[in-house]
Amino acid sequence: MVIAYRDAVEADLPAIVALLADDELGAEREDVAAPLVASYVDAFHAIAATHHLRLIVAVDGERIVGTMQFLLIPGLSSRGSWHGQIEAVRIAADLRGQGQGEAFVRWAIEQCRLAGCASVQLVSHESRRAAHRFWRKLGFVPSHVGFKLHL
Repeated sequence: MVIAYRDAVEADLPAIVALLADDELGAEREDVAAPLVASYVDAFHAIAATHHLRLIVAVDGERIVGTMQFLLIPGLSSRGSWHGQIEAVRIAADLRGQGQGEAFVRWAIEQCRLAGCASVQLVSHESRRAAHRFWRKLGFVPSHVGFKLHL
């Protein structure tokens, strides 16, 4: 298996949404019905138009086996440092535990490093205990408390 990483194209959206829906939390909030609701297409176009924001897919041949978003954030804190933000990381269920997720995240970290980021950050839902172990294994530390307001 040779996994490649590339920027997503609109035709990838059904596979990306299916990956996002493939866990307890995602199953509650995603809609995989075909055709996809327009808000997914609108979001894709907004992502594509946003400088420093990338929607990435991991592909094995023609099959999309993973997805993530990452954002390069300029900031004034830490002496004007840039920071990477990783979001919505998913690997196909049949490939989990085989190192594909680790390789994918390490690739994203390297992209952030090459862009000059001083750090890489992420948030993970408090119920995702296995994900927390995964992030710690990669060197991430739970250094902040996050808050969210649903609108």
